[in-house]
Amino acid sequence: MLPVLPDSADELRILHVSDLHVTPNQRSKQRWVSALDELDPHLVVNTGDNLAHPQAVPAAVRALGPLLDRPGLFVFGSNDYYGPKPKNPGRYLMPSARTKRVHGQPLPWRDLRAVMIERGWQDATHKRLELTTGGLRIHAAGVDDPHIQLDRYSEIAGTAPRQAGLRLGLTHSPEPRLLDAFATDGYDLVLAGHTHGGQLRLPGYGALVTNCDLDRRRCRGASTWGEMHLHVSAGLGTSPYAPVRFACPPEATLLTLVPRTQARSGSRDRREAEAFDGTRFGNGSSVR
Repeated sequence: MLPVLPDSADELRILHVSDLHVTPNQRSKQRWVSALDELDPHLVVNTGDNLAHPQAVPAAVRALGPLLDRPGLFVFGSNDYYGPKPKNPGRYLMPSARTKRVHGQPLPWRDLRAVMIERGWQDATHKRLELTTGGLRIHAAGVDDPHIQLDRYSEIAGTAPRQAGLRLGLTHSPEPRLLDAFATDGYDLVLAGHTHGGQLRLPGYGALVTNCDLDRRRCRGASTWGEMHLHVSAGLGTSPYAPVRFACPPEATLLTLVPRTQARSGSRDRREAEAFDGTRFGNGSSVR
């Protein structure tokens, strides 16, 4: 549970989905993600990297399925715009790995965006949006993927309205410079993906790398950034050319937001989120 709401608010459930990296043949993944609708979230937030194949838009739509009928917000990541390419996975362990981008072929992200918008989801890329769901007024703002320098925070800069019940920021990659900007503007919570939780984690050590400038401790799950809360999804997929996770199962996360008084009163549930493990896609889920 995350104590970020006004004292008079009812709890709000946000389903955070990120980094599907879906391909047309991943049928079990599509069924598993579609079944997340049974969690009955008030809002679905998708923080990008949905595609991993030029023909994956129908697969992504099947995966999101009934979730598209719920209120939703999204921003895209680099792997919505460009397909994966074969590369040495070891380069991600090198400090210089983030200085040179190797893009694959362009992907049909406009088609995916059109379906999402047609079904009622809102594109938060470089926009400040207002919506009401679960009886709560939400102010949301997002940026394009900073991992490939597409972010323009200046287009959404400015103090988030205090009258909003929740001030929510979205970015694909959780770069500290953007987290600082959201925190300065008074956002309560930022949602991000991109890191895959490190993808390779060692017991007692955690993630080897984050593939961005965020520290390893915050690269998966809920944490704080000053007074602002942050949730980084470990994501549901990987590049087809690096399909290995170790001690870091794929996941989607149901965040339960509650009034701030629950933290002040000491009655806060010690769980900050329920991360639904998708290791065995199509065979149910388990909660960590």
